[in-house]
Amino acid sequence: MATVIDGKQVAASVIDTVKAATAALDKQSGVQAGLVVIIVGDDPASHAYVGSKSKMAKECGFKSVQHTLPVETTQEELAALVASLNADDTIHGILVQLPLPKHLNSEPIIQSILPEKDVDGLHVVNAGKLAVGDLETGLVSCTPAGAMVFVRRTHGEDLSGLNAVVVGRSNLFGKPMAQLLLNANATVTIAHSRTKDLPSVCRNADILVAAVGRPEMVKADWVKRGATVIDVGINRIAAPEKGEGKTRLVGDVAFAEAAEVADVITPVPGGVGPMTIAMLMANTVIAAHRAAGQVAPRFR
Repeated sequence: MATVIDGKQVAASVIDTVKAATAALDKQSGVQAGLVVIIVGDDPASHAYVGSKSKMAKECGFKSVQHTLPVETTQEELAALVASLNADDTIHGILVQLPLPKHLNSEPIIQSILPEKDVDGLHVVNAGKLAVGDLETGLVSCTPAGAMVFVRRTHGEDLSGLNAVVVGRSNLFGKPMAQLLLNANATVTIAHSRTKDLPSVCRNADILVAAVGRPEMVKADWVKRGATVIDVGINRIAAPEKGEGKTRLVGDVAFAEAAEVADVITPVPGGVGPMTIAMLMANTVIAAHRAAGQVAPRFR
C-alpha cells in the first residue's frame, strides 16, 4: 500500500514557517504583513472559504482585512476598491474571491491587481515569470505551489530523470503545475480529455498529477507501479450508503485501487486542499518581505 500524504500536517508545517517569518519581519523591519480578501455577493460556499482565509491570516499575525460587498456592486466600484488597495503600502496581498456575480467581469479585476500583490498568482505577469523560470520575483498560484511542496518532500529539489504527467491544462492549475515540474528538471507531459490513449500516457509517469474534475477517472491500471500520485480533484458524488440524498467527496483518482499500485498518494479530502490556504499565507508573507526589501522565506 502507498504512503498517504497527510495534507493537514504538511499545511500546518507551512503555517508554522509563515508565523515565524511574519514575526521576524515585524521585528526586523516593523512591517506587519497585510492581506485583504474581497467578496462580492452572498454565495454561502464563497463566504465559508473567505471566513477560513481571514481567520488563518489573523492566526499568522497578519493585518487581515475583509471587504464584503453587496451583490449589486458595479464593475467600476470593484475596480476602484482594488485601485485603492494597490496604493495602500500596508497591504501586501489582495485576493478577490471567485466566482464573482454574473454581471461582473473577473478578468480585468484580477489583471488590475499589482502583480507583486497578486497572492493568488493569477496575474499574467506572474504567469509569465513562472513560464520563464523566474521563481524569485513572481508569485505562484496557490494550489500548484502546494502540490509542489508534496513533490519536493517526496523526491527532493531536483526531479532530473523523472517523468511527470499533468492531466488537466487549466490556467489555474494544470499549466502552472507543469511549469513548476519543468523548472525542477522533470520531463513533463500535459495531458487532457482529448489526449489519445490517456491511460498509457499516465502509465509512463513517475509523478502523476490529476486535475480534470472527473470523479475517480484515474484507475489503478493507469498508474505506474511505485509512482507518486497527486490528486487535485474535488468532486461531490452520491453516497446512498450514508442515507438518502447524502453525498461524499472524491478526487479524480480511484483512491483505494490506485493506493495499491502507487508508492505515495494524496487523499481527497485532506490532501492538496489544506495546502491552498497555507500557500496563500506563504505568498502573502513572501510579498511582504519583498516589499520591505528583505529576503523572502522559501517554502519546501
